[in-house]
Amino acid sequence: MSTADPGIDPLLGLRAPQDPACDVFLTGTVFLDIIFTGLDSAPVRGTESWARGMGSSPGGVANMATALARLGLHTSLAAAFGDDHYGEYCWDALEQGEGIDLSMSRTVPGWHSPVTVSMAYEGERTMVSHGHEAPDGSVPPGRAFPDCPPRARAAVASLTPGRSEPWVAGAARNGAMVFADVGWDETGRWDLDALPDLGHCLAFLPNAEEAMRYTRTDCPRAAAHALAERVPLAVVTLGADGAYAVDRETGAAAEVPAIAVEALDPTGAGDVFVAGFVTGTLAGWPLADRLAFAGLTAALSVQEFGGSLSAPGWAEIAGWWQQVRTAAGQDPAALERYAFLEELLPATSRAWPLRRAVPTIGFRQ
Repeated sequence: MSTADPGIDPLLGLRAPQDPACDVFLTGTVFLDIIFTGLDSAPVRGTESWARGMGSSPGGVANMATALARLGLHTSLAAAFGDDHYGEYCWDALEQGEGIDLSMSRTVPGWHSPVTVSMAYEGERTMVSHGHEAPDGSVPPGRAFPDCPPRARAAVASLTPGRSEPWVAGAARNGAMVFADVGWDETGRWDLDALPDLGHCLAFLPNAEEAMRYTRTDCPRAAAHALAERVPLAVVTLGADGAYAVDRETGAAAEVPAIAVEALDPTGAGDVFVAGFVTGTLAGWPLADRLAFAGLTAALSVQEFGGSLSAPGWAEIAGWWQQVRTAAGQDPAALERYAFLEELLPATSRAWPLRRAVPTIGFRQ
């Protein structure tokens, strides 16, 4: 049964018959994530550590795809899957469990699934991964991807310095709003000109350290304004301080503080933030509401273990809102920041937090 929240459509009232069937398209590598939790400290060389809990789920690009789908967006993922049991599990979890469209994906015979083992302790994580590139020629004959992705309202890309992905330009030509994040620049050059696909993007969402390095500034807010000269919308995440955004088209800037939470595992929080911001943008919300919603979804995710396991849906959001607005001693101004949720959420909600994690692979329904 799907873990998505049926009946909650953030784009309700905006859909038209001529619109693309796909809300968001993305592509990348799917990992099988195995997460060990309940470790009191980092593993010590030469010893055996026992974890008090564990979870398993699709990871890598599946974190973003799951986060988008749980927020009610019609999500299409193009990825290679191994023909081993891990690949079969990831495919079923995404297609059957989350309702993600995998018609652009393929199973590669003889290729084993990439795997990541993550150990969470003291609010941080240590990961060990193994995998190989999917073999050339694994795309079925006649399949145009990745040069011609399907029509979509939006696409999410992860930019790599010195590398251009033809599908990004194709998505933009087809009318998709392209949202991009970026990883650490291993070259150390931090050159925006080395991100050729940035010119096709509506929005760029780096973290504060990445933004300052790319713009040669010593302030993340100044970095956001500098990035807005390159893209219409620059969003810089500030960690525990929230997020800051600049909209070049309107000249508006917005800053929203983070929600104070006890972080158990930050895995996938950046993906969830992007998914929340994409959702608000497609729904046409004001910039500050988009930042607040993205920050809220990320805050909910770090209170659970795992990447896609922890991505919140509308049930978690409704449960959180019900709890905080009825709790004594709340700051009225802080509550007002999230009052826009009232028109979006169902009248009734399940208790929060809502557990979604499955402890291991192989249980039969």
